[in-house]
Amino acid sequence: MPTFRRNYITRPIHKWARKVLPQLSETESEALEAGEVWWEAELFSGNPDWSKLLKVKAPKLTEEEQTFLDGPCQELCGMIDDWAINEHDADLSPEVWQFMRDKKFFGMIIPKKFGGLGFSAFAHSEVVRFISTRSVAAAVTVMVPNSLGPGELLHMFGTDTQQDYWLPRLADGRELPAFGLTSDEAGSDASAMIDDGVIEMGTWQGEEVLGIRLNWAKRYITLAPVCTVLGLAFKLRDPDGHLDLGEDIGITCALIPADLPGVETGRRHIPSQTMFMNGPTTGKDVFVPLDHIIGGEEYAGRGWMMLMSALAAGRGISLPSMGCAAIALSAHTTGAYSRIRQQFGLPIGKFGGIQSRLGRLAADSYSMDAARHLTCAGLDEGRSLSVISAIMKAHATFRMREAINDAMDVHSGKAVIDGPSNYLQALYRAVPIGITVEGANIVTRSLIIFGQGSIRAHPHLLDEMKALNIEDPEESLTVFDKHFWKHVGHSTKTFFRALGRAWTGGIFAPAPDAGAVKRHYRQMARWSAAYALTADMAFLTMGGELKRKEMISGRMGDILSELYILSATLKRWENEGRQGADLPAVNYAAERGFARMRLALDEVLMNFPARWAAWLLRAVTLPGGGTPGPDDALTEKVSDLIYEPSATRNRIVGRMYSGCNRDGIVLLNECYGAVTDTAPLMKRLREADQTPDEGLERGTISQEDRDRIAKMEDLVHEVVAVDDFTREELAGLYPGLDAQVSQKEAAE
Repeated sequence: MPTFRRNYITRPIHKWARKVLPQLSETESEALEAGEVWWEAELFSGNPDWSKLLKVKAPKLTEEEQTFLDGPCQELCGMIDDWAINEHDADLSPEVWQFMRDKKFFGMIIPKKFGGLGFSAFAHSEVVRFISTRSVAAAVTVMVPNSLGPGELLHMFGTDTQQDYWLPRLADGRELPAFGLTSDEAGSDASAMIDDGVIEMGTWQGEEVLGIRLNWAKRYITLAPVCTVLGLAFKLRDPDGHLDLGEDIGITCALIPADLPGVETGRRHIPSQTMFMNGPTTGKDVFVPLDHIIGGEEYAGRGWMMLMSALAAGRGISLPSMGCAAIALSAHTTGAYSRIRQQFGLPIGKFGGIQSRLGRLAADSYSMDAARHLTCAGLDEGRSLSVISAIMKAHATFRMREAINDAMDVHSGKAVIDGPSNYLQALYRAVPIGITVEGANIVTRSLIIFGQGSIRAHPHLLDEMKALNIEDPEESLTVFDKHFWKHVGHSTKTFFRALGRAWTGGIFAPAPDAGAVKRHYRQMARWSAAYALTADMAFLTMGGELKRKEMISGRMGDILSELYILSATLKRWENEGRQGADLPAVNYAAERGFARMRLALDEVLMNFPARWAAWLLRAVTLPGGGTPGPDDALTEKVSDLIYEPSATRNRIVGRMYSGCNRDGIVLLNECYGAVTDTAPLMKRLREADQTPDEGLERGTISQEDRDRIAKMEDLVHEVVAVDDFTREELAGLYPGLDAQVSQKEAAE
């Protein structure tokens, strides 16, 4: 039977598959090999083992890490004047730069033996998130040296000599790094970069040595204007065969001191009026010895693998942390403002239109921070989570955009008028930065999450593709036969799981003993099976064409992302002791997630090229009516979680900078406290149909009560007010304005 199966069934399938399945380019192969799969593989299996999720230890800060957050981080945020950074100085103050160096903010990921802080991924994330609640410019300045860049690459791949020299200098700020990846002619497609390095003999410190002659033109490089050492990605060529690796060696990463002849830095971009250091860099005939290649000659041509490996960790920390900070700050401020601001005699937080925004803000703040915690837990286990990092980067910043838009809508004119007291504008302007950098979200969503995730996370597909790429036809057939029939068995089981769970509403699907959220685990098992079956059918019917069906791929990526974020949400509820008061946020996130998954799957099937497969899948996975999502009653309950002060509100918004006298948050917080503190007095007056003065006169309230109400009313007036400027003040911001007015006055 094995011989018959191999020759008469597997062989024609193998022949067909070698034609239709995409051949992996070297760049794609390296990207696939970088990183590893984790919980997403369970979700992709169609039958997730929930015990594996629940066994993951919740991330915790060490005493040293907590002390750093409570001390240097608090102190740093207190030094920052975000309005001055973005509107006056176009830079952090010299005192802030020096403080960052002194306290080793640039060395969080560098091991202690090299003079760094040696922080966990969770501590790194907490620091970036905390600073982001005060200033995006400061947060980006801290995150970049600790993300994709020389420090990370040296730590992972550097030679002993490189690590011993560079890492201590990066840790204490003597050297400030930048990393040049994006080329003028190549954005997301780094393999198309035209930056060039040629191996040849040259002069270095008075001696003739074998090295690299470099020419480059990079843009969008954070810290490039002030860096002292530039990590550079370029295409390495060896036309004279010095290394015996062929002429086109491939993408390579090297360290380039910024003061070398031919290196140009200093010019700046202005990224959405967010004034962190960012700009272009060019190099013309810059020569460095071969030992400047990160990792030495051994890593010549392996730059893409190095970048993908480093990005698998950094992309899961930096921008997700900033995104979670923006969502939490939006929830914190909008909940408070909706309690303070009144219209038609009611706090606006009691209007249904506002509650719909508050509910979404509360649930997203809870869920995305849950996903951040779970991702950090995986990273702190030593995992390199390429697919999960892509999910986190894309969806933390997608939801950041949605959250800030909701916050802006609720605050209305208060958020539109810019000035020092506007705590939303800086985040609003920074949204496109988060959406675009470290892999544009359009590309990440439509190509990476499902495209890379489907191959890496599927239990058999990568093994089959590797078998098909074996040159010897018979060896290829033998290996393919083994994995193909395992795939058939898996698909058969998935088909019946998906069918049974869909038609029974998932009530018999496996789930842990999770109390009030057990039903959500069952529904996730249902959608996991539907997703896995649809993915298998897509591979079968589209083959290599699936790579070009980006709209389908994007929707499939959305389903996988929703499954991951919802897994983290349920895990958080378990980790925090099954807080009953938090259940509305968990239920809202789950019901909205299931509705989004159903919609995405429905749209996939609407556009499935093989219509017979679409009809079959629809009958198996989507029987009956739709999944409606959260109802109005649940939305109202969730909105109340951030409308009124409570332990749940504190858990939802998490750790953030409490504000200082240079922003509007400290005033908002004080006013929110006063409004909620005097709420019983105001209720007593309403029931008596009295004004505060009438209540005092008639003995309904005391003089002390009246004074508290007066203070509250003054604070409300201050919070609702917006910034305005004199002509002289505006002229300080816009010098041309003063010149125009002077010319007009002279003419008159």
